[in-house]
Formats: sequence, structure tokens, C-alpha cells
Amino acid sequence: MGEKRIAIYGKGGIGKSTTVANLSAALSNQGFKVMVIGCDPKADTTRTLCGQRLPTIINTIEVNKNPSLEDIVFKGYNDILCTESGGPKPGVGCAGRGVIVAMKNLEKLNAFDEDLDIRFYDVLGDVVCGGFSVPLKKDYADDVYIVSSGEYMSLYAANNISRGIKKLKANLSGIILNKRNVLNEENIVSIFAEKIGTKVVGVIDRSHLIQDAELDAKTVVEKYPDSVEAELYSVLAENILNNNEKSTPEPMDDEEFEEFFKSFSN
Repeated sequence: MGEKRIAIYGKGGIGKSTTVANLSAALSNQGFKVMVIGCDPKADTTRTLCGQRLPTIINTIEVNKNPSLEDIVFKGYNDILCTESGGPKPGVGCAGRGVIVAMKNLEKLNAFDEDLDIRFYDVLGDVVCGGFSVPLKKDYADDVYIVSSGEYMSLYAANNISRGIKKLKANLSGIILNKRNVLNEENIVSIFAEKIGTKVVGVIDRSHLIQDAELDAKTVVEKYPDSVEAELYSVLAENILNNNEKSTPEPMDDEEFEEFFKSFSN
């Protein structure tokens, strides 16, 4: 198997970072060498893999213009390689700029020359922003997944993200359902996926164990390895490994989306 390069998008707060971290932990348990690149100014993707927040690339180069690879890439759970792009403070500058600067520094230091099996990018859903579209525009990622629940705003964001993916002439590999216990949630998201030309590749149930593990700065895969939740992430990992389907998404226009969502409230 060649290296799989995977970008994960989704609405803010929908659980992208939790998904990426637990997927990475599950894949590392299966013997794969994994790298995780956090592309969010909050820099919280790798916290549960490393047990703490990492210094970001942006903050590091402010102090040291020529950092070494060891200054910006760290080993976490099961030797997963972890790095965080970081970004400006809230209200100051373009958040996406941090992604561009981070990628340039990682390339300069040959971070992508590592013998990797899987590389994850945890990306905010604002693909209008130039920085956040970098994993797609610059051919860093081959596979793109959207994390969504069955909530209105989450699916609205997923629909907008699919517009960005189409505009950038990239392909969508599927939807990951991170449940919020919405009525008919699996059905809603499954039909949504079908309407935009893709499929649901995995379902993660809402669980207090996941939240409990995060409070301890761990993934549920690490803290509760024998749990149903850890098994769900292992199943999702297998599904992603075996998923070779890609398609140009066909997002709904706003009016069509409104009608689609309203049809479930009747």
C-alpha cells in the first residue's frame, strides 16, 4: 500500500480533531506509521495523542527562523508523528496563512520524506479561505472526508464544503457521521450523502467515554482500548483503508438544501 494522504473537513466543533486523533491511534495499533498535521489555529488536533498541547510551527518560527524538524514535529502515542500549524491570535490576521507557512516549513525540512503509511490533515471547514484549501490545491491530500452530524448547521457546512471541493476540482471520498443523537440521524446523513454523490463510510456514536478520555488528554482508543467506542474507530479505520471510491461532489443549492432538511421534520 502506498501512502494514503487524507484531509478531514467539517464544521467547527463537529469533532474533526477527535475523529482524526482516534483514527490515527486505531491505525497505529494496526501497525501503520501515521503522521497528523493540525491545520487549525486552535492547535488542538494532537493534544490527545501527545498528552499536551504542542508548540505550533507559527509560534516556533517567530522565535527561531530556522527550526529543525525536531522543533516542529513530535512523537505521540505509538510514535505517531504530530505537528500543529497554529495561526494568529483571534481577530489578528488570516488564520489560513498559518497553514501555508507551516506546509512550506515542513517541505523545507523534508518532513514528508518520512516512510509513512497514512498522513492526516485536520482542516477547518472554511474552504473559501486560501490557507484552508491548501491540502486540496497543492496536491498534499489524495482523499477527502467530511465529518458531519445530522444537525442542520453541520450538514449545511458539509454542503458548502462540498462546493469548495468541487470548485477546486478535488474528489470526495465520503462522509463520516459523528452522531449528536438527532432524530433519524443516520437516515438523514445517508440520504444527504447520496444526494451529493457520495456515501457514509462510518458512524461514531455520541459517548461520554470519548469526552472523558479527552479530559485526560487521551484518545478513547488509548484510554479505553476494549470499549465499543474504540472498536467503532477501528471499524472506521478499516473502512477508510479499503475505500477507493472518489467522486466529484454535486452539492445542493441553498433552496434545495432547505427543502431537503425540511422534509425530515414533516
